[in-house]
Amino acid sequence: MSYINLLIHAVVRTHKSEQTLPADDRVKFLYQEMWGIIKNKGGYLYRINSMPDHVHLLFTMPATTSLSEFMQALKGSSSKIIKTKDGFDKFVAWGEGYAALSKSMEDKQKVINYIINQQEHHKTTTFKDEYIAFIREMGLDFDERDWGR
Repeated sequence: MSYINLLIHAVVRTHKSEQTLPADDRVKFLYQEMWGIIKNKGGYLYRINSMPDHVHLLFTMPATTSLSEFMQALKGSSSKIIKTKDGFDKFVAWGEGYAALSKSMEDKQKVINYIINQQEHHKTTTFKDEYIAFIREMGLDFDERDWGR
């Protein structure tokens, strides 16, 4: 028998990182929809939180699905649903791509706390700076051309 636990911290940006998500309780509709999509794909959502230009998620996913397929389903399905919902009038689409980093179970609570504290965190850090730091945490270089997509 195989034992696999894929814990992923993902960041999904709005199109061109524009501030198009509601910053009030209406965004809970998006959280419910994303939670349902993750559950239906065989994953488990530990935490979700957002700012008007991005969403952080911590979830597990089944080993039988590629991360690419999983994220495509999450972004595609949620985009279709929220475009028709009141309160999401400014939302155009998700940005191209996403950022995702595998985490150990030992890091789970630390990441959950980080996601919970997004509003406080962004009082002193821009999303772009946060996103670049996230990319660098992956050991990758940030390509400035990606920011406008």
